[in-house]
Amino acid sequence: MMTNIDPRLSDKSVFPDPVYKETVLKPLFDGAKSHHVEAFRRIDRAHLVMLVETDILDRDQASAIAGALEAIDREIDPASLEYTGEVEDFFFLIEKELKARIGADIAGRLHTSRSRNDIDHTLFKLGLKERIDVLLGKARKLLHSMIETAEREKNTLIVAYTHGQPAQPTTFGHYLAAAIEVLIRDIERMEAARAIVNLSPMGAAAITTSGFPIDRALVAKLLGFAAPLQNSYSCIAASDYITSTYSSIELMFIHLGRLVQDFQFWTSFEVGQIYVPNAFVQISSIMPQKRNPVPIEHMRHLASQTMGRARTVLDVIHNTPFTDMNDSEGETQAMGYEAFASAGRVLDLLAAFVAAIRIDPARVAENIRRSCITITELADSLVRLEGLSFRQAHEIAAHVAKAVVAQGGGLAKDGYLPFLTAFENATGRQPSFGQNKFEELVSPEHFVAVRDRFGGPASEPMKNALASYRLKAAQFDEVAEKFSLHEEKAANELNKKFLALVETR
Repeated sequence: MMTNIDPRLSDKSVFPDPVYKETVLKPLFDGAKSHHVEAFRRIDRAHLVMLVETDILDRDQASAIAGALEAIDREIDPASLEYTGEVEDFFFLIEKELKARIGADIAGRLHTSRSRNDIDHTLFKLGLKERIDVLLGKARKLLHSMIETAEREKNTLIVAYTHGQPAQPTTFGHYLAAAIEVLIRDIERMEAARAIVNLSPMGAAAITTSGFPIDRALVAKLLGFAAPLQNSYSCIAASDYITSTYSSIELMFIHLGRLVQDFQFWTSFEVGQIYVPNAFVQISSIMPQKRNPVPIEHMRHLASQTMGRARTVLDVIHNTPFTDMNDSEGETQAMGYEAFASAGRVLDLLAAFVAAIRIDPARVAENIRRSCITITELADSLVRLEGLSFRQAHEIAAHVAKAVVAQGGGLAKDGYLPFLTAFENATGRQPSFGQNKFEELVSPEHFVAVRDRFGGPASEPMKNALASYRLKAAQFDEVAEKFSLHEEKAANELNKKFLALVETR
């Protein structure tokens, strides 16, 4: 007769299982030592200072811990560490080192009223905040580059496309202004994500805070956060600081990818309205006549990689429970950091590229001539000058365009006679203006100049738009400076208070 034996009584296995060690614990350890060592240090120091200032630890105990932490930082190079399985992870390695130096009783007091839960989310927020600030700096640099280029090119004619076909003339500055406005909104979304990241989870402990008289606001201040995140369950369960960050990255690079795709199209041999300087051109290894603007392709695929990496983080967190869970932690964070890496490369390259490229006026003029894209203004002018309905004017203009395209001509040179015929057939009379006025009306310069409404490409609305963009860029710079000064002040205060504990030994 078989006897059911409680497996807990017969279990002789020892943690960690070798496979678990290699597949989970070692990668997590390596990720922590690569990405979060400095954050661990800051959290330990800030928590220790708080424990002293709230009288949870006496100064002698805190001083012993501070001295040991300082010695560990000085004597151990995390990059040289290899995971052995003797401890669970990097956090417990530091705790083991503390015990070895000052004994278990004193060392163990550092962990009073905190948990791996609030520590981990604080680590990740510190890591994200630092990376967001770097990325925002690169985005602002791109914004300045685009504004400067739009200013330079505010009168430079280009062909604007809809549905992949020539549509109307505008200016390169006007086109870039559209992209500038999207980038401004993308930066605002990323700043909003940073505000969510910038709330400290420390003090939540495992879930419900602590019975000790901790000062969560002090720890938040010492770590450079704006404030503590209020609800302690939210501190360890809410992952919207992650989803908001990667959503903002995903959107930014979806939008920039569209700009890059236009550059690819506009530099094609058939269109050729952008000239890419030699510094950004690679020559074919077999076809010496080819000028390949390869940086555009790199920006396109890196933007797609960035978007894909950001989306992957969102997908990992999709349908996870509203609690502390590994899905949003170490390896997911490390994977997300790759999105920041590729994002930074795109922003740097695009800022340099936008500043360097030029419009080829001869190709633009030829494409305008061949495509009759100023014909819309002829219809508009017939409404204004001749009192026609827009539909009647549109039909006259359509006849003119069809005739000009059929003979392979240009609107200014070859459109007047077809215009006279179409106008007389439609109205039974002669137009009130002659060929010189006709040529003026269908010129791309006139087309742009009369579109002087708010948001248009004409000189006055572009002047106002560029001024507003410069103001917004200056505001972004001012916010970034405040962020930087706040972080620096917090770091200095933490360092001062921690060193005071070390020096009292």
